[in-house]
Order: sequence, then structure tokens, then C-alpha cells
Amino acid sequence: MGETLFIAHRIPFPPNRGDKIRSHHLLKAIAALGPVHVATLGETGADFAAEPLLAEVAASHCLARRPSNLVRAGLQALRSGRPVSLAAFDSHELHAWIARTLAERPIDTIFVFSGQMGQYVPADFPGRVVIDLCDVDSAKFEAYAKERTGPRGWIDAREGRLLAIEEARLATRADATLLVSENEAALLRDRIGDFGATILAVGNGIDTAFFDPNASEPHPALAGEAGPHIVFTGQMDYPPNITAALRGARAIMPLVRARHPQASFHIVGRAPAAEVCALDGVQGTRVWGEVPDVRPFLAGADIVLAPLAIARGVQNKVLEAMAMARPVVLTPEAATGFGGVDGLHFAIADGDRALAETITNLIADGSRALAMAAVARRFTVAEKSWAAALAPLSGLVSLARAERDAA
Repeated sequence: MGETLFIAHRIPFPPNRGDKIRSHHLLKAIAALGPVHVATLGETGADFAAEPLLAEVAASHCLARRPSNLVRAGLQALRSGRPVSLAAFDSHELHAWIARTLAERPIDTIFVFSGQMGQYVPADFPGRVVIDLCDVDSAKFEAYAKERTGPRGWIDAREGRLLAIEEARLATRADATLLVSENEAALLRDRIGDFGATILAVGNGIDTAFFDPNASEPHPALAGEAGPHIVFTGQMDYPPNITAALRGARAIMPLVRARHPQASFHIVGRAPAAEVCALDGVQGTRVWGEVPDVRPFLAGADIVLAPLAIARGVQNKVLEAMAMARPVVLTPEAATGFGGVDGLHFAIADGDRALAETITNLIADGSRALAMAAVARRFTVAEKSWAAALAPLSGLVSLARAERDAA
């Protein structure tokens, strides 16, 4: 029986951030089809503490420590002409383990999660290769470069240019390249041209049994204090989330508090950057950092806000809030990739003043906000399960076995 090698840039356990949530569910879906061997990297104590969970799913695995010196990785990337993103995830231990596994096991499919890990696929591997880019990272760095000047802007422009070359190489190397939304898939097709590459959209899902408004009480700080309470969640050292948090606290909240002086803005998510921590106390802002469970904050939110200016792929934070039956206000950038209708499942607004006005209007019209939240919950339950989202995987991975058996 053929087996799969699954290569991921972060251990898919615990599934507590956007990329790890997706890789977690992808790995479980592939493991349900047959034996899977996992090559991945860890960074934190929590990553290595989760290794037993990985061992329960994988037939074998290698959890190597990610090279932690980003300055060294950057210098190596400059010397070699590679993207920094590739140098930062380049592990000799992982390369060696993958070579041994391919030599010793009947691997017929390599599934690569994230473009940084395509470097681990041997050029002479004869089996099927499926690469999940998630989103078009090169476009993200190009957007960063437009917003930044000086050395950082030059680095981001270089990264965007080199990643675009790597994305084109991977798409032409792979039997199938996956993106998290049709928008991202169309963007990649436009960028690489017509090379006969198979580029498919495979979206994210949501665990609606876990993110259930009946399964969690509001956090005491939100339930017991005057509001309204506006909540923003995410990984708070991620540049687009940092920018969104700053925007929410410094640009949107003053406009909201002009009508609701007691309104508060709760920033919830691990590893808040220094500039995010500095927002604590600004315009009713409270920075919570990492919390054991985000659901009580969502349950207690009057509004969930996603004021992202740069957003690639599907925003898990939006799906989570919708599944928790919370009214969501978001930018057009944050609203792509998961379906839904503006004004029915969520409210889209463009610009700080429009976002603030949409928030205050929903607060004033509680029945409309509740109706939107209820429809959002029904939408996620009916259409956004992980089983439905990942149904195409069976054909992609099983095809390699069918081809092998026919041969």
C-alpha cells in the first residue's frame, strides 16, 4: 500500500493559529486515507510538548527544531540568492530524515504544506506531489514593500520578487497546487501564466461543534463591565494583525467612543508585538495576549472587528466569530474567500470612518445585529465544515495509489 510524506513548516499541533489549524485538519484528513509520515519543525516549548499528539496520527515523524537565528538566515539568503523565507525553514536534520524515509518507505505522494517547504521535495522523486501554498505569499510581501521605506522596504520587495519565482517553480513541479480560496487561486494563475499547472482552491473549514455559542460563557471581564465590547483576535506578532490592531485602537475606537464613551476594544491573541502591547489603555483598549480559550471573548463580544488592510486567503478569525453567532464588521480585504453576503452574514465597510459608523449602527440596532449573527451561525454549520472543505483531498491523494496500481 502506498504511503504519504507530509511536510509542514510548523508542527500541526496544537491547532491554535491560522496556519496550524489548516495543516492540522489537512494532516488528519490525509491520515484517514492511509499511512502518513510527517516531517515538520518546532519553535516553542508548546510545539515540542505536542509531539505525542503528532505521534498518534503519524506512522513515523521527525520534529526538528527550526533554525532560530533569523539574522543568520537572512545573511544566508542574501549570499545564496534565495528568499529569506526558505533559508529560515531550512533544516539539515529534516533533509536527512526525508531522504531516509523516501529510501525506506513506499511513499507515492508527497504533500507539502506551505511554500517554504517545497525545497524539501527531491527533484528526482517519481511519485505524486501536492503543494498547499495556502495563499500567494509573494503578493503579501509586495504589499508590505509598498507600505515600508528604507532597508525593510527593500528586503520585502526582494522577498516578494524571489517568492514569486519559487511559487511558479512549485506550481509547475507539482501535480496539483492548492490555494485557500478561488481568489488566491486566480491570483496565482494570473501571476505564473499558462504553464499547464493544475491550481485548485481548497478552502478552510470551521469546527462548529467547538465554536458553538451554547458551549461557552462570556468572559467575566466582558460580561461584568459596561460596554459595548469590540473584540479583535489573531496572532499578534503577525504584521497584518499588528497593523489592524493599531488601526482599531488609534483610528476606529476614537470614532466609536465619540458615540459610546464606555466602549472597549479587546485585542486577544498570542505573542503581541511591543507596539500592540503599548496600546493597552489607549481609547478603551485592553491587550490580553495569549489566552487559554478565545471563545469566552467571542461569546462576550458585542461586535467582532477585523480591520485588516492586508489579508491573504481565508480569515479563520472571521469564521470563528461567525460560528459563535457574533456580528462581524470587517474590511473588504478580510471578507474574501469564504462566501457569505455583505449585510446578511457580516457587514463590510471600507475606511476607518465607515467601519466605526457600521459598528455604532449595529450597536444601536440590536435586533439587526442578532439576526445577522444567527444567520452567520447557520451559514457556517451548513456550509463550512472541515469535512466539506477538504473533500477534494481524497481524490488528489488516492489518485497516486490508483496510478500505481494501474502501473
